[in-house]
Amino acid sequence: RLQHILLLRSCGLPLADIAEALSTPAFDLESHLRGHLLALRRQATELAQAIQVTQQALNGLEEFKSMNDEQRFEKLKQEAVERFEEEYGEESRALYGDGVIDEANERMRSMSKLAWDAKEELEQRVKEALVAAMATGDPASPESRMCAEMHAQWIRVHWGEGGYTPEAHRALADGYLADPRFIAYYDDACGEGATQFLRDIIHANVQ
Repeated sequence: RLQHILLLRSCGLPLADIAEALSTPAFDLESHLRGHLLALRRQATELAQAIQVTQQALNGLEEFKSMNDEQRFEKLKQEAVERFEEEYGEESRALYGDGVIDEANERMRSMSKLAWDAKEELEQRVKEALVAAMATGDPASPESRMCAEMHAQWIRVHWGEGGYTPEAHRALADGYLADPRFIAYYDDACGEGATQFLRDIIHANVQ
């Protein structure tokens, strides 16, 4: 029993786990060690990934510190485009075509700091308007109409005036409900059911 305790302790098992294992009448040392080895390998993989991400973060921080404001802003825009491509690029290109998405990405890259800040502020105001619209419970209320108009303007910022159509806007809203990521985006920020209500708002007001 003492040998088992010392062996398991040297393998990194907490004493409480060792005591629980040894109190089991049919304790199987080999089986327990195999299970522990699998857990250690999983932890090693996770730790290696954490080390890699942390190193990348440190490298990025050092690079960021060496930049001036203009370079930092350009990097911010590029990272935003890359995140979009990683998260939504495949579906967006299948729905709207490569040309539309390439133009939208280029529009993001070419934005001035003033235009970028206005875009970010508009995105936040859309969420606030959605909360106010949900409080009315009516997708056709004045508050809901305002939310639909603000959301349409936000879409125009990304698609460009020539790329926006009411039909595409309504189709986009329908797509929100088919994608758990969009549901989480609006529901987490504005409350449960926000994505569904936004879809109803757009269909009621965008004609």
